[in-house]
Amino acid sequence: MRHLSDLGSRVDVTIPPDDEGLIGRECPSPECGGYFKVQPGTGLTGPGLHCHCPYCGHEADSGNFLTRAQLEYAKSVVMRKVTDALLRDLKSMEFNHRPSGGFGIGISMKVSGQPTSIRNYREKKLETEVVCDKCTLRYTIYGVFGFCPDCAVHNSLQILNKNLELVVKLLAVAETQEPQVAQHLIENALEDCVSAFDAFARETCRVFASKAVKPEKAAEIRFQNIVAARDRVKEQFSVDFAGTAAPLDWGHILRAFQKRHLLAHKMGVIDEDYLSATREPPSLLGRKISIAASEVRDLVAKIQLLGGELFRLLEGKL
Repeated sequence: MRHLSDLGSRVDVTIPPDDEGLIGRECPSPECGGYFKVQPGTGLTGPGLHCHCPYCGHEADSGNFLTRAQLEYAKSVVMRKVTDALLRDLKSMEFNHRPSGGFGIGISMKVSGQPTSIRNYREKKLETEVVCDKCTLRYTIYGVFGFCPDCAVHNSLQILNKNLELVVKLLAVAETQEPQVAQHLIENALEDCVSAFDAFARETCRVFASKAVKPEKAAEIRFQNIVAARDRVKEQFSVDFAGTAAPLDWGHILRAFQKRHLLAHKMGVIDEDYLSATREPPSLLGRKISIAASEVRDLVAKIQLLGGELFRLLEGKL
């Protein structure tokens, strides 16, 4: 059985990447089982590295993150090699003794059959591609937010900055349009800016909720009302993410968030709540707010600082 013996006690199987150079991974935690993909050759290098689930943060040896389809593929590759070697060994034992002697009896052995087939598979399509700012791992996930599978840094701040970059690009497009279209794009940019911060901050509070006074409350903080959110974060985490903002800058942020509220709920028409929150002249009641591209660009810069401070404070909190 030379061919079978030559296989030895170990068979190495290479998991092939998909057309985008990515390999699927599956969280081994029974409570999660989330599917994601990573690109080999990017990210951290060295022996003994662990993998982290981008969804639940579960950490384990990277070999534990093989998908079920990959395991079935690997088993089928091994069986293909074993059955191929076995058939070749048996083929070498074939013989054919023709009839001879007075009775004319002959005997022969012929082997037929094929090696077992390989169970091929396709990696799934995912929704968001991320290149980690810290370790440069390229990975894809369902949804938007997640931990880096290599260095375990959460990507919420990175996603915020990418969304704010899109806001700036939208403002650049507005500059090339006629006034009415340009104003509509500027208003959309303001709404996108506030929505990006709200999504980022909510996710960040959820991720670090275990550090809060009441984790279930921390995970429910909403940031479209920036003043109330500041108070809730202080209450739950004992930190002030706007503490480093100058009073004038905080006033600009508050006014921009209030304008976004009017656009979303009042067709941009100024009401009593807006005047009370911003302390602008009562004569503006019933008029439509005005929003300049420079105002939204200024908000983008301030939101980047607020976001960075919130992430730093919550990540570093013991």
